[in-house]
Amino acid sequence: MRKKIQKMPLSETDQAVFQKTQETANSIKGVIFDMDGILIDSEPFWRMAEIDVFKSVGIQLTENMCLETMGLRVDEIINYWYRRQPWKNFVSGQLDKAIVDAVIEQILLNGEAKEGIEKSIKYFKGKGLKTALASSSSYRIIQAVIKRLGIAEKFDCIYSAEEEEYGKPHPGVYISTARKLLVDPSECLAIEDSFNGVLAAKAARMRCIAIPENFTRIDPRFIIADITLSSLSKVREKVWKQILQH
Repeated sequence: MRKKIQKMPLSETDQAVFQKTQETANSIKGVIFDMDGILIDSEPFWRMAEIDVFKSVGIQLTENMCLETMGLRVDEIINYWYRRQPWKNFVSGQLDKAIVDAVIEQILLNGEAKEGIEKSIKYFKGKGLKTALASSSSYRIIQAVIKRLGIAEKFDCIYSAEEEEYGKPHPGVYISTARKLLVDPSECLAIEDSFNGVLAAKAARMRCIAIPENFTRIDPRFIIADITLSSLSKVREKVWKQILQH
């Protein structure tokens, strides 16, 4: 009859060494923030602009319909609806400019920072992590946001998916941003509000915190995110340890 081998409890020193080893194995060296819906409450501006501009070509969008393209690049939003409800005299660039102009106008007039921006960036920088902003929005919109919020100096890198062949949910924007940070994508944490953004981050082999808008939080697809929070203000040591375990 075999004797049952009892496991000896780890000493405090051994526990500390084990924890340090785990943290090294699961290290995160960079944090990449999405912009719309994460840094600024601009998603409503996008829906307003899309509903108004698409009306000019006879497409009657609703707010729920706009959620289908949330997180996509503006040219891909236009192509998405043209494929489903084609209209005459299709010129993508005209609608693109009209939507972007309307969003920028609202950002500069009414844009408000999302709760927890300063706190979360300070927390991550306190851990010696590089920080970046990666957005599906064009550089014109990004510049409007960082001007409105005064956050240009808080990021080591600012990058737009307009430089990519494909926007989110393709992982290109995240892979390129990690490359600019000189960090492997697997050592990055992405923070996203849309399912398309979360999908892009996970496809890039990143860990991901999802912070969906209230009315999209019930979407079961957000289960692919490593953690779901209600706000950036919830970023703290407990959340950090949970992320490292993924």
